[in-house]
Amino acid sequence: MGGALSLTLAALAYPAMLGVNTVSSDGSRVIAQTQWGPLTEADRDFVVKVRAAGLWEYPVGQMGLKKGQSKAVITASKHLIDGHAALDASCRKISTMLNITIPNVASPQQVGFINTLAADQGKQFDTDFANILRVTHGSIFNTIAKIRSTTKNTVVRVLADQANATVLDHITVMEQTGLVNFDQVLFQETTPPKLPASDLTPPPPVAGQPEVVLTPPVDSTTQPPILPGESSTGQNAAPSPTVR
Repeated sequence: MGGALSLTLAALAYPAMLGVNTVSSDGSRVIAQTQWGPLTEADRDFVVKVRAAGLWEYPVGQMGLKKGQSKAVITASKHLIDGHAALDASCRKISTMLNITIPNVASPQQVGFINTLAADQGKQFDTDFANILRVTHGSIFNTIAKIRSTTKNTVVRVLADQANATVLDHITVMEQTGLVNFDQVLFQETTPPKLPASDLTPPPPVAGQPEVVLTPPVDSTTQPPILPGESSTGQNAAPSPTVR
C-alpha cells in the first residue's frame, strides 16, 4: 500500500472478544486512519462478523443441497452458497485493504449450528435449517443497518450495502420454506442465550495457515461489488481455489 494506511497497533491486533464486544466500550473509537476514511472498532468487528458468518453458512448451504427434503430448502441452500461466496470475496479484499485480521474458522456457537444440522435427518433438518438461519440472519440485520448508517469508511459502507442485500435475500428464502416459527424466532432474536464470549468469538487464524476461500458456484448469479479504486474488469476473474 506504500503508506496509504496510517494504522495504530490496535488495528493490527485480533481483539480478545472480536465479533462480540469491542476492545473499548465505544465501538465508534477510531483505530486507524485510512485513505477510505476512518476505521472504527465497530467497522472492524463488522468485517469479521461477515467473514465468520460465511464460514458456517456456506458449508450449511452445501449440506442443504444434499439433505434438504423440499425444493424450497434446496433453493435457500443455493442462495446461501452464492451469497456468502460473494461476501467472502469482498471481506478478503477489504481485510487486506484495511489490514484487518479475519478468522479462518467460525465461532464455537456457529460450529455448534453446523453440528446440529449435520446430525439432523429428514424433515427435522429442513425445520432446524429454516429456523436457525432465520434467527441468525434476523439478528445481524439490525447490526448491518447501524454500520451502514454510521460508518465513515467508504469500503465498509460498500460491504454493508452488499451484506444488507444478501441478508434480506436469505431472510426471504428462509421464510419461503414455510417452516419458520415466527414466535420462536422473534423470541430467540430478542432474548439470545447468555453465552460466554469464548463461544461467540471466532478464533484467530493460525500463523502460516492458508486462508480459507469460499469458492463461488459455477452457476453463480451474484458478483461482489466493485470496491473503491478497483477496476470493473476485475469482476470477471476466475474463481479462487479453496485455499491460497
